[in-house]
Amino acid sequence: MATLSDIKRRIGSVKSTQQITKAMKMVAAAKLRKSQERLLNARPYAIQMQKLMSHVASKHEDSAHPFLQERPVSTVGYVVVTSDRGLCGSFNSNVVRHAKASIDLVNKEKQALLTLVGRKGVEFYSRRGYDISYKYVNILDTLDFQQAVEISSVLQKEYLENTWDKVYVVYNSFKSAGSQEVKMEQFLPIVRTMDEQDLVKMADYIYEPSEVQILSDILPRNLNIQIWKMLLESYASEQGARMVAMDSATENAQEMIHDLTQYYNKVRQATITTEISEIVAGAEALRG
Repeated sequence: MATLSDIKRRIGSVKSTQQITKAMKMVAAAKLRKSQERLLNARPYAIQMQKLMSHVASKHEDSAHPFLQERPVSTVGYVVVTSDRGLCGSFNSNVVRHAKASIDLVNKEKQALLTLVGRKGVEFYSRRGYDISYKYVNILDTLDFQQAVEISSVLQKEYLENTWDKVYVVYNSFKSAGSQEVKMEQFLPIVRTMDEQDLVKMADYIYEPSEVQILSDILPRNLNIQIWKMLLESYASEQGARMVAMDSATENAQEMIHDLTQYYNKVRQATITTEISEIVAGAEALRG
């Protein structure tokens, strides 16, 4: 049986851990508010940009721009977005496992090359010997648009140089503070998908100087915006997942403190009872 001092020490240790998890929850909540605000500002622009690009591209053949051209696939590029730090529940494991299933399938017949954003993804795939072309770590906490442009430019260059024949991005899409959804979206070549309702709404648009010129200007810019949105989605999802995980850890610590306190009282009561019994027995022995 544990001694009273051992149980007291353990209660103190759990209380210290609870203070840390509570502080981390508050920090994550503050970061979530800021990241959610940035995401909500960027998301409508990215969606409208995608719709505009799809509308213009739908009127032209694949040959109108290299980013629209489908070609035989021998090498597939994957961009996997994770976090730089842990303590965020299943946030990272969901992404890397989802991506790994697709990567392993491609590697059976073709070659998959990885671009990893976030230290956790780098650690996971490096240990397993995957082909990693680019790594971006410690950029998410200080994320700005120029970093998204840098990543997008690398992907565009690899595609234009025929190094990669297709590019996918795997990331966590932000739904709410307690809910994220893993998505794998084709980045290149660009998929021209558009709702029929949106197509009707934009049917009478007149483009100047010309649709082909606009297509050449807007496609690279749209890719930059989409990467920016995906990174913001992932970062907001990370903070939401960490806030929920730390809240759960704080509650678990409180339950553990309650259980240990009850155990401490039982041990203390048993100790006192034993001591009283020993005193009574000693007194009886002296009297006899």
